Amino acid sequence: MASSELPKGESRKWTLEKIEIDGMADVESGAAKERYAKKKANSIMKRNQVHDCGPHMDSSPSSVNRGIMGLRFLDRTTTGKEEEAWQAIENRFHQNSVNGTLFKDKFGDCIGMGDSKEFAGELFEALARRRNIVTENGINIKQARVFWEDITNHDLDTRLQIFFAMCDKNGDGKLSEDEVKEVLVMSASANKLSRFKQDAANYASLIMEELDPDNKGYIEMWQLETLLRGMVASDEKDKKPHEKTETLARTMIPKEYRTPMSKLLSKNTEKFYENWRRIWVLVFWTSVTISLFSWKFYQYKQKAAFQVMGYCLCFAKAASETIKFNMALILLPVCRRTLTKLRETFLGTIIPFDDNINFHKLIALEIFLASILHILMHLSCNFVRLASCPKEEFVAIFGRAFHYRQPTYSDLLGNTVGKTGIMMIVLMTFSFTLATHSFRKNVVKLQGPFRHLAGFNSFWYAHHLLAFVYIMLIVHGHFVVLTHEWYKKTTWMYVVMPMLAYTSERILAIYDDNYEVDILNAVVYTGNVLALYMSKPPGFKYKSGMYLFVKCPDISSFEWHPFSITSAPNDDYLSIHTSYKRTILWKLTQACGRSTQRRGGNRMRMETRGYSEIDDDQFPMIVIKGPYGAPAQNYKKYDILLLIGLGIGATPFISIIKDIVNNEPVRKGGEKKGPERAYFYWVTREQGALDWFEGVMDDIAEYDHHHLIEMHNYLSSVYEEGDARSALIAMVQSLQRAKNGVDVVSDSRIHTHFARPNWRKVFTHLVDAHPSTRIGVFCCGNPTITKPLKKLCHEFTMNSSSRFHFHKENF
Repeated sequence: MASSELPKGESRKWTLEKIEIDGMADVESGAAKERYAKKKANSIMKRNQVHDCGPHMDSSPSSVNRGIMGLRFLDRTTTGKEEEAWQAIENRFHQNSVNGTLFKDKFGDCIGMGDSKEFAGELFEALARRRNIVTENGINIKQARVFWEDITNHDLDTRLQIFFAMCDKNGDGKLSEDEVKEVLVMSASANKLSRFKQDAANYASLIMEELDPDNKGYIEMWQLETLLRGMVASDEKDKKPHEKTETLARTMIPKEYRTPMSKLLSKNTEKFYENWRRIWVLVFWTSVTISLFSWKFYQYKQKAAFQVMGYCLCFAKAASETIKFNMALILLPVCRRTLTKLRETFLGTIIPFDDNINFHKLIALEIFLASILHILMHLSCNFVRLASCPKEEFVAIFGRAFHYRQPTYSDLLGNTVGKTGIMMIVLMTFSFTLATHSFRKNVVKLQGPFRHLAGFNSFWYAHHLLAFVYIMLIVHGHFVVLTHEWYKKTTWMYVVMPMLAYTSERILAIYDDNYEVDILNAVVYTGNVLALYMSKPPGFKYKSGMYLFVKCPDISSFEWHPFSITSAPNDDYLSIHTSYKRTILWKLTQACGRSTQRRGGNRMRMETRGYSEIDDDQFPMIVIKGPYGAPAQNYKKYDILLLIGLGIGATPFISIIKDIVNNEPVRKGGEKKGPERAYFYWVTREQGALDWFEGVMDDIAEYDHHHLIEMHNYLSSVYEEGDARSALIAMVQSLQRAKNGVDVVSDSRIHTHFARPNWRKVFTHLVDAHPSTRIGVFCCGNPTITKPLKKLCHEFTMNSSSRFHFHKENF
């Protein structure tokens, strides 16, 4: 199938997961070579089948749906807009050329391979050899156009010849082991695979072993070409059932979604059904706030003071009433201990406890807006009118409240009410500012001594200043001048019970939920990940998906940090995995021990040994408290799970995966106690980040006998499958996996994909494979992916028989 015949929307990729030779493949190398190629490829297929044990990995036809037809040197050049693409390259040519001449070192910048200059240099030389162009003095614009046309040529043979020319530098049609190694090193550098680069010699030997059985010392180009071309036949076989499945999925769209009007009605109905708990809570909260505002506004409109201060007084007092109410309410969403227990009651079905932090922020926003209104009305209106009103009118209306002495503007600011108000505004502004995303996540880069104001610790300590705000709020309300009866000074009535509840929870957390644990093992991986394995306290019960707080008193007596629990509930230990880039965690990493060489592998990691091998004083003391509830703990109510972790965001789902695998025998007995299947997608940028997850991947592959877990690793630093820069890496990956069932990138049994997932295809596969099911989508990681995933959940819920429920992890 020519590349121009690809279905619309299909990306051009190729992969070497499966290799088989079509008997009708056009190979112009003789019958003997063709028979050898068939035999060799079939032997690889057999080995691949033998080693394909463990969880099902990437069975969707989309992974091998394009074949070698997508081999390319530039991203998306065959779009029908080649002239526009050339215009951009021509502009870059003029920017990087000297007197109309472009040299080899600037070729990568010119064609859009600026981050792969070594690869671009080799491509430059291969194109020059192909066209017999002498490039010592560079190339001109016409020659650059010829080079660009070659690498964007739609003809497969042309692209293959260029690719082989890069490998076969002397042009003899043969590849030695050194030439293979050199190309592998170049590809590894382009894809930022440092360990692959170190092992390039071993992988070159693997290729020679597979393709040079007669030990000639070289392999011929036709052997590589035959294996690559063999992909096309298998791709065509895989494509047809996939098309049938998509057609079947379209016929299963419910009737109410088939016309625009019914779809719009159903869409709004689905939105309401999905968010009804949030809606009723927000409606109830808004109604109470508006009711209090309206009641206080009308009440002060009837008072004599209204004659002097007018509606400014009404707005100020109405705003203060909502502040009192919300200052009381804002404490409840952060009572973690209470919320964790309430999740398990009937209230968990009608109140969205997973949105507690968002609700906390929303209340804070209302307090901020109401405070601004309250301040503006007093400072710009009420104080001015009170200080300047006629003496007789002041004595008649306000004489008793001010002991018959008319205050000045400064007097009003300097009394107890004014001072406490100013101090509250200062502290609240400071605390609220440090709680914003830019400060809390250390996005803001301050200079000098102010740099300590950004980060989690500043946010945490600044929030404790609000305790003084509550005290001053009570004092502020007690000395209000226009209300005399104590029972009408209601500030303390609003806040005293929530304050006692929150304070009691904090005190109980100190004594009841604090556990001193022993560190059984601590491992620091090359991906900046710290793994702590701790003893499990007696009676410490939790569910998969929950989290706990950790403190190291040897480092700080006050700092607590939340971490997802990565051990399964029935494990006899507790474990957490986290990035140690933060200062407190780096100090903990340093305190946990020394570095050692990992046995049985090619990667370095720092690993501390257990108590049986070193003194007890080697590890610092660790205190934990919890566990606390999180959205992921309700995963068992769904039929299918889609777990998405970005980087260290995989941690909340490790415990879930382990729990599902550990409960296989129970599930197999007939009673359903969890999801029927779980799909786990993990995306990371660095190859070193795969280290810490390797053990989990191998455990799943070994113990998931019923294939309940389907795992997909994505290394986003590697160019996507089909790019010439990752072509040989994909080949080595396939050969290595066929030989011993181990992935060359992750060094585990789980296949590692290149680039980023196509989330639309992931959702399409789930709809095809699991129609009419409830699918729980849980995501943890960079918030930029939250919006598109949530949008896809809604879209596929509308347009298929399956229902997707999205959950974002946060604490």
